[in-house]
Amino acid sequence: MARALPKPPKEVDLHADAFLQDIDRYEADELLAESLERLRESLDAAIYWSYPQIRFIHGRGKGILRKAVYEELAHYRDSGAIVRYHPAYHNEDIVVVVIGL
Repeated sequence: MARALPKPPKEVDLHADAFLQDIDRYEADELLAESLERLRESLDAAIYWSYPQIRFIHGRGKGILRKAVYEELAHYRDSGAIVRYHPAYHNEDIVVVVIGL
């Protein structure tokens, strides 16, 4: 029997302090890797559950997380797993990922 992925929230905060308890123990590159893993897990689950879209909060800061998120989403788009992605109209700190039409 196949294991079902848990349903993700419709909006996912990718800031490490939102989902890790001990962020002081991580280096910056490890925090980025954890955030990207959270994006992949949530997006894969949203695709599995046929969500029409999902939103990811990447914030402003220096733009490192935003750039990495957009690069990862480009791979998903190029593979045909998602339709498109764009900044939220009311808040550019959030990216809206359109999974299906």
